[in-house]
Amino acid sequence: MSQSNHEIVISDETNQLIAKLTALTEVREAIAFLKADNGNTAAEQITLTEIPAPPFKEDKRALWIAERFRELGLLEAGTDDEGNVIGLLEGIQSDPKIVIAAHLDTVFPEGTDTQAKIQDGIIYAPGISDDGRGLGVLLSILRSIRETGIKPLHSVLFVADVGEEGLGDLRGIRALFHERSDIGGFISVEPGDPAGLVCTAVGSHRYRIRFRGPGGHSFFAFGTPSAVHALGRAVFHISDIHIPDNPATTFTVGTVNGGTSINSIAEDACMSLDMRSVSTDALITLEKQILDLVRKAAEEENKRWNAKGTISVSFEKVGERPAGFQTPDRPIVQAAAAAVSFLGFSPRLRASSTDANIPISLGIPAITMSGGGISGKEHTLEEFFNPEKSFLGAQAVLITLLLSGMNGYTDSLIL
Repeated sequence: MSQSNHEIVISDETNQLIAKLTALTEVREAIAFLKADNGNTAAEQITLTEIPAPPFKEDKRALWIAERFRELGLLEAGTDDEGNVIGLLEGIQSDPKIVIAAHLDTVFPEGTDTQAKIQDGIIYAPGISDDGRGLGVLLSILRSIRETGIKPLHSVLFVADVGEEGLGDLRGIRALFHERSDIGGFISVEPGDPAGLVCTAVGSHRYRIRFRGPGGHSFFAFGTPSAVHALGRAVFHISDIHIPDNPATTFTVGTVNGGTSINSIAEDACMSLDMRSVSTDALITLEKQILDLVRKAAEEENKRWNAKGTISVSFEKVGERPAGFQTPDRPIVQAAAAAVSFLGFSPRLRASSTDANIPISLGIPAITMSGGGISGKEHTLEEFFNPEKSFLGAQAVLITLLLSGMNGYTDSLIL
C-alpha cells in the first residue's frame, strides 16, 4: 500500500557528500557495470521468477538465491530458521551492519503458472516485478561490487526474505530483527519508479471475524437469528464509518463467506477485515471502533428476533504490521533522495507497507527504494516488467548503500 507523494529538500552537505562519492573511480566503474549488466539482470529475473515462491513455500527459490550468494562470494551464505537467505559482505567495520533486502515470496498460490512470456521486449510473468526486480537488483549490485573491488565501511548483510506479502505479515524481517542486534541501517528494494522513496511505514491490523448461530430451515426455522444477516449488519456499520484525512487511515472488509444454501438460515459466516494507518494511535482507535460495531451487529441480530445471545462473534487477529515515521532530514532519507536526484529524478517521499516497517518502528534508519524499470499489474496474472533503462534503479540503490561509507571514503549518511 502506498499513499501520497511529497517532495524533499536535499541539504547542501548531502549534495557535497554525494558529489565526492560519485567522483571516485571505483564508484563510477560500479555504476557503469550496472548499466552493462542490465540485460543479464533481466534474464536472471526471469529465471528466478519461474521458480515458484507461493506464500509460506519460498524454499525452492531460497535455495537458488543462496547458491547465487555463495557464487558471488558472500560469507556464511545460507538460510536461517525462518527461511530467509542471508549472506555477509565484510566491511572495514563489522558492526553495526547495513541490510539490503528483497523478498522471496509472491502473492500467487501454489500451482500458478509463472513461466515468462516476452512480447516487444516486455516480460510478462506473475511476480516478475514484485519482487523479482528487487532480487535481481541485489544480485546485480553484488556483481558490481565484486567486479570493482569496493570495500564498504560497514559490513553488509544481503537478505532475501520470506513472508513480506499478505498474511506473511513481514515474518522474515520480523525474525531477522528479533534474532540480531547488530543492524544499524536497512534498505529494501521493491519494483517501481526510482523517484519514489518509502520512509513512512503504513501499519495494519487484520482480523478474521466469525459469526455463529444455530441455523435452520429457511421456512420452518424462520425467526432464528442468522449469522449471515449479522455479518451484513456489521458490514453496513463499518462501511458508514467516517475517518479523518490526517493521519492517513483506511479500512475495508476484503472477503465474506458463509451459509449453507439458499434455503438455509446461516449458522456460520466469516469476513476478513483490513485496517491501515500511518499512525499507531489512529490505528488502535479505529480498531476499537470497528470491533465495537461488530459486537453491536451481533446484538442487533439477536434483538431483532428476541433471541438474546443466540448469535455469537469471535475475533482472530491474523496480521499486525507496525506503523512508523521518519522525517525528511533523516540521513538515510537524505542519502536515498540525493542518489535518485544525482541520476536525474525528482525524489518523492511516500508512505507504504513494506519490509522497512519493522526497522522504522524500532527506530532503526530504513528506506524502501524502487529497483527501476517500468512495471505494472502487480498481484495479477498479467504482471509485467519492461527492463529498458531499469539499471537506473539499481544504480540509485547502490549509491545509497555506498553512502554508508567505503574504502577511504568514510563519511556515512545512513548510520
